[in-house]
Amino acid sequence: MASLLILRPEPGARRTLARAAALGLDARSLPLFEVVALPWEAPDPADFDALLLTSANAVRQADLARYHSLPVHAVGAATAQAALDAGFADVQTGPGDVASLLASLTPPLRLLHPCGADRRDAEASGIAIVHMPVYASRLADPAGLDDALAEAPVVLLHSPRAAARFAALVADREELRLAAISAAAAQAAGTGWRAVAIAATPDDQALLAIAARLCEESTKARGTA
Repeated sequence: MASLLILRPEPGARRTLARAAALGLDARSLPLFEVVALPWEAPDPADFDALLLTSANAVRQADLARYHSLPVHAVGAATAQAALDAGFADVQTGPGDVASLLASLTPPLRLLHPCGADRRDAEASGIAIVHMPVYASRLADPAGLDDALAEAPVVLLHSPRAAARFAALVADREELRLAAISAAAAQAAGTGWRAVAIAATPDDQALLAIAARLCEESTKARGTA
């Protein structure tokens, strides 16, 4: 079966590699970004009704222990699990994107949003959100990308930002198949690829399921070439 390439930063890349191996998929990793913590001043928990978490990176990169008394509204199962692992007791898993999650909440609410420096803001009537950047995704050296793509014609796109950078780095697209975690990630990758498939839900399980299908298609295409 054809190989697939994982572009997400660590430690997420290692987890995706392990999940791919458990499914019998041949995967390799070449992160396009590295996640680093940012200095920040933690506001008073009494000023908020809950935390809004849209990425597990915020939990991993920031000490959020002083907010353990607050409920958490998390985007996606992976972020919710990271919050539970970090000691939060009241964690609600919302829909797969922040706009849908906010729409599911009952205002008025005051939310603290520990987030990345490169975020996509969303708003909802009656919900006040304080965005607090606690981490950043910095560019990593893509050396070896061409060689990796020659061996891994299926590429996982875990975010719109990763998709946009990958598209900027790759000119020869005709034989590459992309597995995108969301419609936004697929759109950010642009056009010209052999195939683009979007995960049914924004998580590794669904993403690897479509990646497996793309790997089968690539293997069959190579076998008949």
